[in-house]
Amino acid sequence: MVQPADVADSQLSAHRYLTLPNAFTLVRLCCVPLFFWLLFTKDSRPGAALLLGGLGATDWVDGWLARRFNQVSEFGKIFDPTADRLMFISTMIGIIADDAAPVWFCVLVLIREVGFGLVVAVATVFFGMERFDVTWWGKTATFGLMFAIPSFMLGFSDIPVAWFYEWFGWIVGLSSLALSYYVAFAYVPTIRASLRNGRRNSA
Repeated sequence: MVQPADVADSQLSAHRYLTLPNAFTLVRLCCVPLFFWLLFTKDSRPGAALLLGGLGATDWVDGWLARRFNQVSEFGKIFDPTADRLMFISTMIGIIADDAAPVWFCVLVLIREVGFGLVVAVATVFFGMERFDVTWWGKTATFGLMFAIPSFMLGFSDIPVAWFYEWFGWIVGLSSLALSYYVAFAYVPTIRASLRNGRRNSA
């Protein structure tokens, strides 16, 4: 028989997952199929670019909701960046397939995102690395790329001011890409320290 305390613990556990910020993250993740529908089925690069830009612009909302309504959870801390990386990588693959942005640029972005994501995932799952927060510079680089890519898409479309968006994409994109690689290497000491802390805590 389930005791009242067990019911309360079960409800508390469920609330750690069924939160407003996690729901918002899920809605953003579900927009990925809509992005592919706009890009390939409707052949609308501007529409897909605007949707992608909107997803990038709302990247901060789930974190704000978690703090505003006191719904910060360990699951949310993992789910939010994981969903963001899945959205970013999947949309980048679609953009490369559609030739909607400079391919070499997109490939470099993918190498950085996939490579860094795999290192963190393997270190966390198999070596017990302690979780660490993304730095301000890391967030800045990601934020810049999330606006550079849609700008490239608009620049590679047939809208009247496509040239402006392409140049904007180059200006923001190159600086953000360079910063993202710098940040990735700057995380090396943090990863080493987090590995040591994780092993120490599990010993």
